[in-house]
Amino acid sequence: MAVPLPDSVDYVLLDEDTIQQRVQALADQISADYAGIHHEDFILVGVLKGSFIFLADLARRLTVPHRVDFIALSSYAAGTEAGGTVRLIMDTRTDLTEHHVLIVEDIIDSGHTLDYLQRLFQTRHPASLRSCVLLSKPDRREIEFQVDYLGFEIPDVWVVGYGLDYADRFRTLPYIAALKPSVYS
Repeated sequence: MAVPLPDSVDYVLLDEDTIQQRVQALADQISADYAGIHHEDFILVGVLKGSFIFLADLARRLTVPHRVDFIALSSYAAGTEAGGTVRLIMDTRTDLTEHHVLIVEDIIDSGHTLDYLQRLFQTRHPASLRSCVLLSKPDRREIEFQVDYLGFEIPDVWVVGYGLDYADRFRTLPYIAALKPSVYS
């Protein structure tokens, strides 16, 4: 049964099957790259709230042992974009020292959030630090950031669904859709 599009949604950018196929491919690549790592040594750090669905799907498909932790940051006000200011709201509960850390993020646009996390986590002396990002908007980049595992490059449109939101709505849509510009303009 197809999920009807909410009135605020313009069109579906990535359907559920396309997303799941790409998540599987990312999990296969990550599993191959981290083969042989002990489960205590490999930690996925999901950036809340946006990455929770992506992280859950990715983690369930990994064939290598791992642990999951979370961090919460703020760089957006409700429904509007804030400049390059990133604020730590909730830190990880796990000591990252000498662990292989994979940051799992929903989207990179300006690059400020991932740059902040990279710098923060480097001070904790992980054995390795990589990033896995579902979506990238290269046209919005203000800070260059090399993503290690990337799902999709997308155009500069406001997207919702599969964990992404607008004013804390639409996170649980099973697809990624473009929001109508009239909603956020």
